Amino acid sequence: MFYGEVALNLDAKGRLAIPSMYRQPIVDVCQNKLVLTYNAYENDSLWLYPEAEWEKVRDSVMSLSTFDPMHRNLQRRLVGSAYHLMPDKGSRILLPITLRQVASMEKRVVMLGLGSKFEIWNEDALTQQRHQVPAISGEASDAMKQLVL
Repeated sequence: MFYGEVALNLDAKGRLAIPSMYRQPIVDVCQNKLVLTYNAYENDSLWLYPEAEWEKVRDSVMSLSTFDPMHRNLQRRLVGSAYHLMPDKGSRILLPITLRQVASMEKRVVMLGLGSKFEIWNEDALTQQRHQVPAISGEASDAMKQLVL
């Protein structure tokens, strides 16, 4: 289970150094076998999965009907654009230029641990996202009341 956030710099080649707090948990969970793809919902973010978690997502997405244009778009965005990665000896992963361009990642990024995956955000976009407080629907509010915070 991954949690927490770390602000990072991409190097000149577009590599991100995996924060030390995540290195051993990544080895434990997936022997450093990772998959990077677009975030399905926000353009300024990427998803980084341990390989086994990715395979569940991939299988679920690919089981959707290809006759639905929204499903095909999701399949292209997540599965068609996915990259298998392994950190190098310096614990760095290369964020492919195509993914970096769409996610507007040039230098400053934030890596968030979100349970079974990570989100990697353009730092400015994440800050802006956090300032946009969405209205919580009655249904979501009721569900939140059930949580022990």
